[in-house]
Amino acid sequence: MLRGISPLLSPELLATLCRMGHGDEIVLADAHFPGHSVHPNTLRADGIRIAPLLEGILPLFALDSYVEAPVLMMAPVEGDSPDPQVEIRYREVIDRLAPGTPPIAMLDRFAFYERAREAYAVVMSGDTATYANIILKKGVTT
Repeated sequence: MLRGISPLLSPELLATLCRMGHGDEIVLADAHFPGHSVHPNTLRADGIRIAPLLEGILPLFALDSYVEAPVLMMAPVEGDSPDPQVEIRYREVIDRLAPGTPPIAMLDRFAFYERAREAYAVVMSGDTATYANIILKKGVTT
């Protein structure tokens, strides 16, 4: 056990975060996301919601300050009604742990899948909220 590191972060996830470089992206995916078919480097965080994962990751992980949108979410498909509390919960965590982060950008579903294919890794969470998927772009640790 290490001090100051959330017990929600598995050794595999910690190693992944450590191996990522500036500009690499990680997808924190909801339980509905096709993680294993989209990306070969898919980790499991079953039973854990994404907001607590963000709380564990952001103290260890600088967001990229050189891009317009270091945080992205999947935009709902027209006609769907996602829970607005999902983005609000994420924003609360981001504002507390990474103040000054620009607004969360939205990508349509298929653009999000393409971006996920190019990510460093996908983390499959146990979050069952729809449209809870989020991408973080790693920055330089100062």
